[in-house]
Amino acid sequence: MTESWVNSAERIGADLHLELSGPGGRRAALIGALREAVRGGRLAPGTRLPPYRSLAADLGVARNTVADAYAELVAEGWLTARQGSGTRVAERAEPPRGAARTPVKTPARARGPRHDLRQGTPDASAFPRAAWAAAYRRALQAAPSEAFGPGDPAGRRELREALAEYLARARGVRTGPDRIVVCSGFAHALRLLFGQGPGGVLRGPLAVEAYGLDFHRELLATAGVRTVPLPLDGDGARVDVLGRERAVLLTPAHQFPTGGPLHPERRAAVIDWARARGTVVLEDDYDGEFRYDRRPVGALQGLDPERVIHVGSVSKSLSPALRLGWMVLPERYVGPALAAKGEREGWASVLDQLALAEFIVSGAYDRHVRRMRQRYRHRRDRLVAALAAQAPHVEVTGVAAGLHAVLRLPPGTERSTVKAAAWQGVALDGLAAFRHPRTEATAGDGLVVGYAAPAEHAYGAALEALCGVLPPG
Repeated sequence: MTESWVNSAERIGADLHLELSGPGGRRAALIGALREAVRGGRLAPGTRLPPYRSLAADLGVARNTVADAYAELVAEGWLTARQGSGTRVAERAEPPRGAARTPVKTPARARGPRHDLRQGTPDASAFPRAAWAAAYRRALQAAPSEAFGPGDPAGRRELREALAEYLARARGVRTGPDRIVVCSGFAHALRLLFGQGPGGVLRGPLAVEAYGLDFHRELLATAGVRTVPLPLDGDGARVDVLGRERAVLLTPAHQFPTGGPLHPERRAAVIDWARARGTVVLEDDYDGEFRYDRRPVGALQGLDPERVIHVGSVSKSLSPALRLGWMVLPERYVGPALAAKGEREGWASVLDQLALAEFIVSGAYDRHVRRMRQRYRHRRDRLVAALAAQAPHVEVTGVAAGLHAVLRLPPGTERSTVKAAAWQGVALDGLAAFRHPRTEATAGDGLVVGYAAPAEHAYGAALEALCGVLPPG
């Protein structure tokens, strides 16, 4: 039996559009409209109708008018009414053969892969619901009245102050709250910095790492920004080949997706290039909190706050659903970034900003990051152990930090392995999907395996499925 309210004030459900027109007054019009909705299939058998007062309030009619209409349709057999069960469309009130019928039900969700090993997604089941709800309540109670008015395009001061303290302590960023602009993630930051027209903060050409997210490259191309690929080796991006580009985009803490930090000499060299050329470095600190077998690598921004734009978010550490990020800007870019963003804060919820500020200040964010660091390290270890036992010929790289690993495959096997995985319900990415279109395949064949996304109870089965699709040695 279909269980749904229609226009109910007691439970949210589908709205019912009724045209109360025609001769005979409101009662007759309502009876006719309900009868036609059942006859045409818009109200399926078993659908529960709202109480008298709810439908009366929605339609602007008297409560007795609805009660009389229901009683008439019950007498005719279109509806049924029982104590405790409410008024429903009668089960036998089927529409005539061939008539349109739209059952009132929740559409089935599209079936996804059985095992999701794609990069870029944290364990959604580990979101700290209780701690976040507590922080949200405290932030809401303490929020001043002006917080519920138009927002500051820079973001809430409370969050910017909390971020300045946290980033200095945890990532070695040198900044104050007036240098921070809140955004809704790294992609939003790119749109603001390289926006089309006079509102853009930066211009191309932009040097990028030879392997990176194609989504970011497409976003830049849409904005008319030409990207120039930088070769990669074991020490990270080859910044020594930088030329006349106006900026460079790097993932210095953990190169995405090949793994590994930018070598200290290259960190210094790219700062020297930016100073000499009067340019800027964009630092994508996408998973800087997660490191396992090495000492923390501080933010590149700490070497020169006036030559580096540091961009981060909570997409990996908390959840991409929050849509909260930040740009730490050199002083000369703060004004242009705010102008590009506009006078009204239309991207990140003020209440979410206040909640995140409270989450950070209370220490809950640090506790959550430490807990997730342990969980992800354990998952990384299980992945490495499973491959050593079942596919020892597959080399695993880039696992000292982050939420993904790169599995090196025999030449010529990447495409067939990705296809075989898809057939077995395993979602993962081939390394070639991240290669800049104007660069050679220097990284060879491989898989980019995210080990964070599966729920804890499903992770073992996901590893078994992964090992089952790898090419033989």
